[in-house]
Amino acid sequence: MNGIQQLRQLGQSLWLDNITRGMLDSGTLAGYIRDFSITGLTSNPTIFEHAIGKADFYDEAIRKKSAAGKSAEELFFELALDDLTRAADLFRPTFDTTDGTDGWASLEVSPLLANEAAASFRMASQLHARAKRPNLFIKIPGTPEGNVAIEESIFAGVHINVTLLFSTEQYLASAEAYLRGIERRIAAGRDPRIASVASLFISRWDVASKDQLPASLQNRLGIAVAMRTYRAYRELLASPRWKKLEAAGAHPQRLLWASTGTKDPAAPDTLYVEALAAPQTINTMPEKTLFAYADHGAVKKVLDADGGDSVAVLAECRKAGIEEAALALRLQREGADAFSKSWNALLQQIVAKAGQLAQTAG
Repeated sequence: MNGIQQLRQLGQSLWLDNITRGMLDSGTLAGYIRDFSITGLTSNPTIFEHAIGKADFYDEAIRKKSAAGKSAEELFFELALDDLTRAADLFRPTFDTTDGTDGWASLEVSPLLANEAAASFRMASQLHARAKRPNLFIKIPGTPEGNVAIEESIFAGVHINVTLLFSTEQYLASAEAYLRGIERRIAAGRDPRIASVASLFISRWDVASKDQLPASLQNRLGIAVAMRTYRAYRELLASPRWKKLEAAGAHPQRLLWASTGTKDPAAPDTLYVEALAAPQTINTMPEKTLFAYADHGAVKKVLDADGGDSVAVLAECRKAGIEEAALALRLQREGADAFSKSWNALLQQIVAKAGQLAQTAG
């Protein structure tokens, strides 16, 4: 049994952290589903910036849509919805056989709205309605304002992937938003089966702390944060509050490990996949990490439900000068800024391409 089969048997889902039109047209994504047991997919502005800027797969669609007078943002969302609804259709058999637990694709609202609750909710609702797919998540950052939009979106029946979570506290705040949305649906006599995942970013902790931690703590901080959060997740699923919602038919908001590609060239290329093997979770990874794990990865240890040695590791990191809460806020802010930068670059690429294609056509 290889590592991927071991993770599947354990109860962890493997999702791909990438999407391109070429991957869809060539059958590559269908091959990943078949050969690597990929059961879902995530996207973000940086992924689309690379996909649209570095290939010509989108040129014909950009030419036609820009000729119709659409803005760069309108044009992007049409391109993204075209791709992600196709991906969702590929995952639909998995979605159906798992009763909606798995088989999802994800599309993010504009990252410029990270601190605007009402606008995030409006855009999430609009994208959900346009997609017309039961297995498409709309991604909203788990910022304080984002959590307001998440609760409203869940109550409105929009399936949400909470993105840009970096700490246990940020995770719990997003989980609270999800729970309130479900509780409001039940009180209003609505179906409580609205899906959500909470995406905790891992490797960026280790990149940010690399120059501050001794060798003995290198590449351990992100995993410790994940272990501490996994404990909180398992405690929430065992709580009377959740059991009441589960009895009413609600599905749990699953914990998703994001940013699991190894950034340190001196560290194992399967570091975060092997360290975060855990039931009732999702690991979304770039292709490079997927290939590495398929080749030589293995489940060596299952994550402890009680958080393992995370308390001790985090204490050592604090002694070395890491202020966990402050760093989590900084990482979330920097993550939002990075996605905004990619978003602006993406829209500029679309405008430039549209102009070039119009000149060529003329």
